[in-house]
Parts: sequence; structure tokens; C-alpha cells
Amino acid sequence: MTGESKKALREYERKRDFEATPEPSPRQQGRKEGAPRFVVQEHSARRLHWDLRLEHDGVAVSWAIPNGIPMDPAQNRKAVHTEDHPLEYLEWEGEIPAGEYGAGTMRIWDRGTYEAEKWRQDEVILTFAGERLRGRYALFRAGKAEKDWMIHRMDPPEREWDPMPDSVAPMLAIPGELPRTSRGWAIELGWEGERALAFCEPGRLRLQNAELADLSKRFPEVRRLARQLGSRTAILDGELVVFDGDGPSAERLARRREAGADSVVRRLAKSEPATYVIFDLLYLEGRDLTAEPYRRRRELLEGLGLDGDCWQTPAYASKQARQLLAAARDRGLPGLVLKKLTSPYRSGERSADWIAV
Repeated sequence: MTGESKKALREYERKRDFEATPEPSPRQQGRKEGAPRFVVQEHSARRLHWDLRLEHDGVAVSWAIPNGIPMDPAQNRKAVHTEDHPLEYLEWEGEIPAGEYGAGTMRIWDRGTYEAEKWRQDEVILTFAGERLRGRYALFRAGKAEKDWMIHRMDPPEREWDPMPDSVAPMLAIPGELPRTSRGWAIELGWEGERALAFCEPGRLRLQNAELADLSKRFPEVRRLARQLGSRTAILDGELVVFDGDGPSAERLARRREAGADSVVRRLAKSEPATYVIFDLLYLEGRDLTAEPYRRRRELLEGLGLDGDCWQTPAYASKQARQLLAAARDRGLPGLVLKKLTSPYRSGERSADWIAV
């Protein structure tokens, strides 16, 4: 390690107690042969973010990117220039214990090599060659402070990227009777809940009700779902349900809707937490899925494995609709919702492809 490299790592060493944290301490490490390396680490700290590190002049030059690496050239995203890290960090992942700087879980999201086209104090232009991250990007200063940077994708994405809409009116069911046969239908429980669509981007989640009003501040416990989705962008459809010992509680849900002050919202989020019951997926990773049949949307949704303390993805049934209807009544639920497995998502429409029984 050169004298300049050692000097550059002093801030990194100052912030860490290497007796307490498993992070690598700087050691003598020469540059490997070939193109310079990069790593993107998904850092689940106080707030989920992504750390980009570039091998340069004997250190890993680092930026914290709160909302993930942009895949769409239409997006610029904030990048916070942080202290240089040792080259050992390009291979490291693990748990930084509570009380230490950056406490949380660090895992490698992608790594590979890059080719630098320009490297200046206020601008870096480079082309990534990773497994997930590929393409030409610019990092550039965008504020008075030295830490204030932005990251921008300069070339088109490898596939066409559908823009994520700002709002979606939910598809609605019509009241009706059970069909003669349940073949070709998904059978789901109805819930005494608030219809809500979740607009999920890396590190953030926004809830919107059927009237397109923002519910995010009223149900903060559900926003943690963004951590499970990680860097994926998605629009989910479901219901917010508040349970008591006997099942869904309309009274408790009403209290959650009406809570005003932030302190009341936080208290109720702990004492009477909502569960986001997810049953549809309308958008995923730059793909509008509304034209896909319900069966395919559910396959993709279930592949996300979304299950947590305040959200769940219940499976649907394909038979025994009458028995399920009787069970729903016994539990005090409104009934069932049957959805044609071939049904596209008709935003804002009340369709016979969905029947509320």
C-alpha cells in the first residue's frame, strides 16, 4: 500500500473499532491484473441503501446510493461520496454490529470490472461489466458540498424499460354468485380491509388507496416491505387489514385511518399494526404486467417471497369454493373473491372477470 493510499484510508480507520467490527482493516494489497474492479453492496442499515465502490489508486473509492443504481436513462439518482475504503472491501460482506458505524447487514449485490473513460475530481464516466450492472454511467458533483453527487445512466438499457406510473386505479369485482364450476378461477378470501396499491422503488414505498390518496404516513409499519424487495421496482395490489383476536377488525382499521398526529400514528402502528395482504402484481423491474393473465401475475408475485411481520401473500385456492365460503362466513369475513386465471388487469374497471361473492 502506497503512502497516498494509507493517507486516503485514515477516515475509514477513524470511524471503526476493528476489535468490534468484522470489516476488513487496511492491509498491503497490490492491484490485481486486468481491468479495475467494482462492487455494489446492498447495505441494510438504519436505512436501506447501496454502496458503490470503484478500485482506483490503491483504494476503493465509495459512494452511498440511497435509491439504488438507476437502470433507466431518464432517472438521475443521488449518490453520496463517502470515505475511501480498503480494497479488501471489494470482496467483503457480513454483519456490522449495532453501535458501530454503518451497523447492519452488508451483502454483495453485484461485482465485476469497469472501464474508466474519464476520472476527474468532480466527474467520473465509466462502463460497468458486471453480472447485473452493465452499461455506461456518469457520476458527477451536483451540490456545494464535496459529498453531493448524482449517478446517471448514459446509454439505453439492455431491454425496453416501461416507465412506472405515478398512480393506478384498482380493478374492481362485481357482486355475484359462485360459478357452477371453479375450474379456471382463483378463489381468494375477501377481507374487511382498505384497498391499497404499493408503489415500490429501491429503499422506499408509497401506499395509495382506491381514491388515489396517499396512505404512506398512516401505515408506516408496511413501508418496511421495501427492504424485502431490495433493489426491485414493483407495483403491488392488496388490502390493509387490522386484526384482533377474532379476525379482521373494521373498528381498529377505522382508528388507523383516522389517526392524525404522528405520535398517535406511531403508537397505533405498534399496538394495532396493519397487515398488507398482497394479491396482485402490476409492474416489476421495468415491465408493465397489466396485460398478463392473472395466473402469470400471481406466479411472479409468489416468486418474490413477500412474507413479513406486517405483510403476507396468501395462496389462492382452485376448488372447494362452497366450503371456503362457509368458512369465511364463520370467521366473520365478507366472503370470497373469484378471479379468472386468464384475466388481464383492467385498471379502474369493475369487471365480471372478478366476482365478489
